[in-house]
Amino acid sequence: MTEKRTCPYAKACGACAFTGQPYEETLKEKERTVAKLLAPYVRLEGITGMEHPYGYRNKVHRVYGLCDSGRTRKRVSGIYAAGSHQVVPVRGCLIEDERAQEILRTVTELMDDFRIRYYDEDSGQGLLRHVLIRTAHATGQIMVTLVLASPVIPGKKHFLEKLLKRHPEITTVVVNINDRPTNAVLGAREQTAYGRGYIEDVLCGKTFRISSRSFYQVNPVQTEKLYLKAMEMAQLNGHGRVIDAYCGIGTIGLIAADRAKEVIGVESNREAVRDAAANAKLNGARNIRFTAADAGEFLTMLSAEEKADVVFLDPPRAGASEAFLRAAAAASPGRIVYISCNPETLARDLGILKKLGYRAKEAAAFDMFPWTEAQHVETVVGLVRTGGRNKGGI
Repeated sequence: MTEKRTCPYAKACGACAFTGQPYEETLKEKERTVAKLLAPYVRLEGITGMEHPYGYRNKVHRVYGLCDSGRTRKRVSGIYAAGSHQVVPVRGCLIEDERAQEILRTVTELMDDFRIRYYDEDSGQGLLRHVLIRTAHATGQIMVTLVLASPVIPGKKHFLEKLLKRHPEITTVVVNINDRPTNAVLGAREQTAYGRGYIEDVLCGKTFRISSRSFYQVNPVQTEKLYLKAMEMAQLNGHGRVIDAYCGIGTIGLIAADRAKEVIGVESNREAVRDAAANAKLNGARNIRFTAADAGEFLTMLSAEEKADVVFLDPPRAGASEAFLRAAAAASPGRIVYISCNPETLARDLGILKKLGYRAKEAAAFDMFPWTEAQHVETVVGLVRTGGRNKGGI
């Protein structure tokens, strides 16, 4: 039985719907939710939970700003309440990496000591907007990203000296400049204030370079289990062509590369493609290439000689578009492995793929986000082509 803890911010924050309940009960509820949604298409094998479902988030974010307090504007730092732009002041979080939280408390303290002004969204005045900290589970490396409205930090040298003296475990510090009146957290410009400007982590035996803007799963322990299950469903034996759609920094494609003849990663974000290429070089993978393109358009343009044997797809919460799913089916892979962070859009897309000639053969769920709402589950589904020759077991 997992230790039950309570969070003093749960009601105001709203992110952890199951806080205070026994973890085993939350797992059953998530399993029931996914199983019911997928029932028309496939039987869910079950859900894999965490042995220690606390402190798992390797990406921690704090907002710094001003809020109305009577006749004055009060400085506030915290997290956005679920589904809103309202900042909830917090001192700690049960699901965030504890090292990152300690560093955040120091950053806040030093910002106040150095009298750094918090950003005021109403007037556009002030300097400090956000702080993001990313921790690498396998290597222990830590990146601190300061999001500022201007590249100039008063007392920058002394600030960094004090921060690093208190936390020598920090690997790199990055200054991100976001000088636009936008709700987006990160701006387009960055400066490396200390270290290399990125950290590295190891997942499924592969090393990945992670920058401030890289998409990298927030729960590395569960991600490794999820990806190994996806590889199992793909049934690769070293001879096929694999397409990794929505490839990001290349995590799935690089893990599959040892099991395939050729891997092609497709991603519309050019910066992510550059990271993916760097990760391929870092791992000495020569049978993988990455393309900056719309995944659906890329699949549509594949020639008969370039047809895919297996397609991995890991779309955002909105799921895949019908146009993309049609393009994926037109590439006639023997297998499609669909990794989803939203069981509702997954069920919708399985219905479309069924009409396109693909049967969902197996499904497994993973609690990537313990204590959060029942729909916040990662699910992997293995589909096989029902029409014509099946190229499974390639």
